[in-house]
Amino acid sequence: MFRPQLQAPSLLLLCALLFAPLAQAQTQTPDQQAVASAHPAATAAGHRILDQGGNAFDAAVSVAATLAVVEPYSSGLGGGGFFLLRQQREAGVEYHFLDARETAPLAADRDFYQDAEGQFQRDPALNGPHAAGIPGLPAALVLLAEEYGNLSLKQSLQPAIDAAEQGFGVTERYRMLGGFRLEAMRRNAETTRLFLRDGEIPAVGTLIHQAELAETLRALAERGQAGFYQGPVAKRLLDAVQAGGGVWQQVDLDNYRVVERQPVSFNSFGMRVISSPLPSAGGIALANLLQGLEVLPRATPGSAAWTHQLVELMRRSYRDRMLLGDSDFVEVPTAKLLSAEHARAMASSIDPRKATPSTELGEPAPFNEGTDTTHFSLIDSQGNAVAATLSINLPFGAAFTVPGTGVLLNNEMDDFATDPTGENAYQLAGSEPNSVGPGKRPLSSMTPTMLENEEQLAVLGTPGGSRIITMVLLGALEAIEGEKVESWVSRPRFHHQYLPDHIQIEDGAFNPEVQGELEALGHTIKPVGRDYGDMHAVHWNKQTGELRAASDPRGVGQALIKRNAGQQTQRRSEPRAVTAD
Repeated sequence: MFRPQLQAPSLLLLCALLFAPLAQAQTQTPDQQAVASAHPAATAAGHRILDQGGNAFDAAVSVAATLAVVEPYSSGLGGGGFFLLRQQREAGVEYHFLDARETAPLAADRDFYQDAEGQFQRDPALNGPHAAGIPGLPAALVLLAEEYGNLSLKQSLQPAIDAAEQGFGVTERYRMLGGFRLEAMRRNAETTRLFLRDGEIPAVGTLIHQAELAETLRALAERGQAGFYQGPVAKRLLDAVQAGGGVWQQVDLDNYRVVERQPVSFNSFGMRVISSPLPSAGGIALANLLQGLEVLPRATPGSAAWTHQLVELMRRSYRDRMLLGDSDFVEVPTAKLLSAEHARAMASSIDPRKATPSTELGEPAPFNEGTDTTHFSLIDSQGNAVAATLSINLPFGAAFTVPGTGVLLNNEMDDFATDPTGENAYQLAGSEPNSVGPGKRPLSSMTPTMLENEEQLAVLGTPGGSRIITMVLLGALEAIEGEKVESWVSRPRFHHQYLPDHIQIEDGAFNPEVQGELEALGHTIKPVGRDYGDMHAVHWNKQTGELRAASDPRGVGQALIKRNAGQQTQRRSEPRAVTAD
């Protein structure tokens, strides 16, 4: 059933709620464990660590590091990401957010990608070491283990080391994403050696071994943050980046820190929503979208009226993105943007009888964001949970691998508004607050999210670039409606991002009647096929104690629940029910 509409509390009350224990939280635990990730090897790695006595945060180290090995097209030690943590304590529940987003080198500035004539240069913003920000994932793995885990970093990294040495098999997804970046990959000898065969994308089943990456993981395991950001690994990183035209310096590596931020938190539809703060645009957008929908006239989910409401809220939320950037460097009216009052004002501007042309809402500036990211969700038997979204931006990042390290660099610098006057391949609007600056973190759509009340906990997230936020929104609405977790990850999706001014839809998202009604309201609809996101989610029913988990059927991931010793149930390609005793 759709939950009743609730009056949104004030921002001060929301902040107070963030660390307030939920009722019954002291005694409730799921007594099983669940991991849902984008690759079966990573899911198995998480359970391996949980079986060894690790908690959810140890498992997160193992899953993230293993994904860095087996998904070189989506994440890696040369990239970064966001971790949303739910920590079950005796006094109640605490939420934490780890910002491991990449930072711009100190030598970078607003005109970093302009030539001598002031013309923007796209290629160095995408390919090679000049496109790479300072990686954050290694530091996040260390912090998770040292501050939140039960096990040593060395123990939690061992599954990833094993995966790097033993190799993983090439999949159709690897081949598809590699094909998209083949020309760039061929430019770099080390990337070609590791990830291609005779200069071509390897056949399905080809084993990819990464002995050098295994050694880098060992250095991290042995020496912690110094094993990556100082010493031999750091020297190799700097030598290769500088030889390739990049501007990294040792001070960039020395200065890198994971930032522990207060998550966005607000109440909507009877749930507390906990999500990502800046430099993610996701939490603010979800607050606008859910709180805005809450005050609009009730419409049947899936109907043209309901879809029109959501699309118009999406349009306005993505317009607000132009105000956003790294809040450590620019002033952002965060409290206003998160407020129920702002959401109500946004909702009140919607005409139920027609679509609002985006050009009537103001002119945008361009913004860049890659789509090839990864996500995992997990929960341990004590109720600790993690939602993490990780990225190196485009497939295979900057297509530049540092010799002797196995580290494939990101091209996250392109997530800044690198070209204030142009537009990128994803046509996503951005602004001056997200311009390049030394030490700054680029704005992101990565939105690991949890929804919780006394009855349930939902943990979810997805890759998908600019479409991440709307995918998480649709998944959250499925959870609010009481739909099973398999439906969250598999439902057909739709998206609007202000500009270009059309609704992107997956196959089957709208039936002909709904599509016709939306077009009559003035909406333009653009089909985008069926390869749209890769959501991984976990659901805990606190009243029955049941855990369910699901991985998106669009990908190759796996959701796995361990019932007890020697018993388990799993889901691979089809989103069917996953139950636990």
